[in-house]
Amino acid sequence: MYPSPNSSYHTVAVIGGGASGIMAAVTAAMEPGRHVVLLERQQRIGRKLLATGNGRCNLTNILAVPEDYYGDDAAFARTALSLFTPHDTLRFFSDLGLLTVTEADGRVYPLSDSSNSVLDVLRFALARAGVEQICGTPVDAIVPVGSGFRVQYGEASLDADAVILACGGAAGSKLGGVMDGYRLGKALGHRRTSLYPSLTRIVTDSDYPRSLKGIRVQAGLRLTRGEALLSEGRGEIQFTEKGVSGPAGFNLSRAVSTGGAGLVLHLALLPYQCGDLMELLLRRVQKFPEIEASELFTGMLHNRLGRVLVKAAGLPLAVPLSELSPQQLLRASSVCADFALPVTGVEGFEAAQVTAGGLQTSQFDRLSLESRLVPGLFACGELLDIDGPCGGYNLQWAWASGALAGRLGQ
Repeated sequence: MYPSPNSSYHTVAVIGGGASGIMAAVTAAMEPGRHVVLLERQQRIGRKLLATGNGRCNLTNILAVPEDYYGDDAAFARTALSLFTPHDTLRFFSDLGLLTVTEADGRVYPLSDSSNSVLDVLRFALARAGVEQICGTPVDAIVPVGSGFRVQYGEASLDADAVILACGGAAGSKLGGVMDGYRLGKALGHRRTSLYPSLTRIVTDSDYPRSLKGIRVQAGLRLTRGEALLSEGRGEIQFTEKGVSGPAGFNLSRAVSTGGAGLVLHLALLPYQCGDLMELLLRRVQKFPEIEASELFTGMLHNRLGRVLVKAAGLPLAVPLSELSPQQLLRASSVCADFALPVTGVEGFEAAQVTAGGLQTSQFDRLSLESRLVPGLFACGELLDIDGPCGGYNLQWAWASGALAGRLGQ
């Protein structure tokens, strides 16, 4: 855990009341006598936090390590993530009275299974630290004045010795995703990378997903462009009307967003190689020669998914299994082992959980998250060009970077 923050700043403005901003404000307020003001454009803090993990709030992942993260310079995140680990996150929330449960894949949720519990204890932390909250008004400008700043919002302004930008990214616009942080950073000389929606649904141009809508399956995934493998993974996917979602699909969505045209998503729908699948199907034909070909995968996959694979392999649906040739069975096993869906893109920022890209990390000190251009200006969270996979990784970055920024260069 971090020591007390820098004591040379008497008034600190934290812009953004999401996960990283709350953590930054609580950490900055550890210095006795310091006035910390948290400014949030929404009517209340933590609105986006309430929606994470489908309302359960996947607040960290105990398996998260710095190597899991992305960005033009992903190593930038190493200091923050090493100083404030998932175990530090658990300790922080335990000290606030939050009970948690850790699942087999490392995901951590509140025992209550409600994100409200997480936000409630964070409110306790802000109140205990004496952080002032100003909600419902976006920040219009940050103006350097002498050795400090004037933060202008609505008809009012606030003079601060230091400012922490924690405005979040463009993802999840219905829940507060905005361009404010990029705009404020640009006005102070900071550049940003290209922005892409990540952890969002993959869109394909095939008719098959529409007929599979709602089906969940464990699958292997590969994303290719021509012969090149761009990304791969394994886990739960869910077919949607337009394509593929689910945790494993979300994790490939970043590569889809940044991958350009000509992409194909390959799904391995059973944990067998094509040859092993072929043997499995031959045994089925021997045991049930009289059932229709449409039932070839019954008992192995969801019925609708099985019928779609038979159709995709070009097999007649109504003939008995005994009438299928070895070549037809081989086509069926091949399609099941490699169900290829041409990709057209991803759903946009409105549906995305996180933004890939952000303020260029080269313009910030990785040891403190202080601007190299503007002394006394710090940034943290999704606003920076750092993001992680699905499963608590992005909230872990929010807590860790918020805690580092809140130290104010100590």
